[in-house]
Amino acid sequence: MILVLRALGLGDLATAVPALRGLRAAFPGEEIALAAPGWLAPLVPLTGAVDRHIAVPGLNLPQWTLPERPALSVNLHGRGPQSHRLLAVAGAPRMWAWALPGEDGPLWTADEHEVDRWCRLLREHRVETDRDDLDLLPPPTAGPPGLTIVHPGAKAAARRWPVDRFAAVARELTARGHTVVVTGSAVERGLAERVAAGAGLPRSAVLAGDTDVGDLAALVCGARLVVAGDTGIGHLATAYRIPSVLLFGPVAPRLWGPPADRPWHRALHPPATGDPVDGVDPRLAAVSVADVVRAAELALTCAPDRPVRR
Repeated sequence: MILVLRALGLGDLATAVPALRGLRAAFPGEEIALAAPGWLAPLVPLTGAVDRHIAVPGLNLPQWTLPERPALSVNLHGRGPQSHRLLAVAGAPRMWAWALPGEDGPLWTADEHEVDRWCRLLREHRVETDRDDLDLLPPPTAGPPGLTIVHPGAKAAARRWPVDRFAAVARELTARGHTVVVTGSAVERGLAERVAAGAGLPRSAVLAGDTDVGDLAALVCGARLVVAGDTGIGHLATAYRIPSVLLFGPVAPRLWGPPADRPWHRALHPPATGDPVDGVDPRLAAVSVADVVRAAELALTCAPDRPVRR
């Protein structure tokens, strides 16, 4: 068994897919077990690279409950030392990870796209990867086709574009013939309701809190367009080749954004124009409603025929 640690969120799992597929190709006869949060369970099979999901809450794990001692552990979680120590408890005779200060081995680089970071770690161990191999398998149940998804939430306040601007975009896209729904987590329900109310959408358009991560993948897989901040749903749009407009603030798209050679994904990240606005990063605050609507039209114009992995 090969034990892989990636005990993080939706975008983190999506950006690790090329590395996971590299492992799968390099070790076709080994069971690959992925340690990741339990709520990601619907997405883990869609990587097409994992045989077993071991649900973990994060790094605060007192001990492993494993079916067997792994032959190899792979740290796709972070630079260490906490993640290194957790994997060491599993008892694998070998561990692939970034070298800690003073150790020999591959070195962590801060200024590196998240996809490239983990592909590089595997290449250091002679495992070939394809950083563009980002597609997820289709969800087992299809969502309604042709929706435009507006997703106003993000973990950090600095990454949340103002509610009134999301509402204005939803209102304009509706006027242009889009069927708009507003998604988010259960704790973002109120935020989604404010966006829908500001856009003049019915309450039935608010799906925040009504979808788990598998339902969200199904919605995105069949969507017409995704408009969101720098958060996990943008990675689902990349994984299913859905036109998207993604609004970046504190973190640059060159570090976490979609592939730059896919014109149907529009990552907006203008230069900073002042101080934060109501806690929103100034680069994000500089993005206007007109910018997003224009980017949406361009993304849709470039929309590809989408050969989804089967």
